[in-house]
Amino acid sequence: MSLHQLRHKIEQRQAVLGVIGLGYVGLPVACTFARAGFNVIGVDLKPDRVAMINAGRSPIGGYEPGLAELLAEVIAAGSFHATLEYAELSRADVILIDVETPIDEQHQPNFAALEAACRSLGSVLKEDALIIVESTIAPGTLERVVRPLIEQASGRQCHTDFYLGACPERITPGKLLINLRLMSRVCGGGTPETSETMIALYRHIVAADLDPADWVTAELVKTAENAYRDVNIAFANELALICEASGGDFLRVRELVNKSPGRNVLLAGAGVGGHCIPKDPWLLVKPVSRSARLIPAARSINDAMPLHVVELIVEALKDSGRAIDGAQVTLLGYAYLENSDDTRHSPSTVAANRLYELGARVVIHDPWVQPFDIDVWTCLKNSDAAVLMVAHEAYRHLDVIKLKSILRTPIVIDGRRLFDPAAARSAGLIYRAVGLART
Repeated sequence: MSLHQLRHKIEQRQAVLGVIGLGYVGLPVACTFARAGFNVIGVDLKPDRVAMINAGRSPIGGYEPGLAELLAEVIAAGSFHATLEYAELSRADVILIDVETPIDEQHQPNFAALEAACRSLGSVLKEDALIIVESTIAPGTLERVVRPLIEQASGRQCHTDFYLGACPERITPGKLLINLRLMSRVCGGGTPETSETMIALYRHIVAADLDPADWVTAELVKTAENAYRDVNIAFANELALICEASGGDFLRVRELVNKSPGRNVLLAGAGVGGHCIPKDPWLLVKPVSRSARLIPAARSINDAMPLHVVELIVEALKDSGRAIDGAQVTLLGYAYLENSDDTRHSPSTVAANRLYELGARVVIHDPWVQPFDIDVWTCLKNSDAAVLMVAHEAYRHLDVIKLKSILRTPIVIDGRRLFDPAAARSAGLIYRAVGLART
């Protein structure tokens, strides 16, 4: 079957789709293609997740509009099913790879999951299948890692016996389905014909630009996008530290700077988490890792923000006549993102570990993350500091007067600038915040 024939099958929704990895990316992608009329096979290595999906229940928590309902719909319709067995992909015409691509402690890519997926897929690969890597990868990974592994495992030749491309995902927890539909995508194919076939596929689910490109461009665009955001967040965080030291208010400074055309200072905060931004900048700079300066500096600034929050806690306790050793500190929020259950690279983990090192007793609350989804006031009772780490909607309307009455030491550290400083101080709270000078 030629690419022309495959494209015809895709356009007629007759192509069988496989999705490897049914997490935050793979599951919504699989469900969306199934709703679009494709027969979709999902492969995952976790038995509990596979069983849950086949029962029509979403393993993804947090506020995720429409996903649970969509999953139940396509499972009931029989257009999507999950399995532990790669063998089922032997009948797939198109396979999307959506596995995690983390970095190690030396900031080097760890492609163990991607490599395993390539080997397992190669062993059952159908002739003339199209493979698309949606995972975020370092520039050059398709050419140096993915292509050789699949060729070796399958005994087939790329561009002749199978086709290969990269179309990095562009989704955020809390907006998975809407991002899939409305965010533009880069369709990086090994040949122009492969890119056009990829565009024909994604046109079934994406109502935004689908831009053809080569492999490396697709890899660069996604990693550059997240590195750019990371650098901008780092500027905001460093500006917030300057405002604290200078006697200013970051939010007011930001407001006035952003009145100038072309300026868009982002929000500062208690840290940057998630699966993408903490690692994608390191993937981008891999080809020049010894000479890169700006992007590693931005990573260092953002990684240090949870530790700065701990410094604010220690200072506030000291001013109140208490030592951090033996103090009870309640962290409000453990996910990395508001209204999500995603705890990957959570800044709260960094803060909690540092507090443990200093001898503090740490209590954690998060309305979206088990086992921390208990009564918030129970978690706050008799604590010496309440520390807002995540801007969950549940925290926006906490009663500051009740907060004052329930804390043993009335300290509030606001890592996301959610509280009104005047209202907090009027209630008798000792209020400190990222980017706000002490008064």
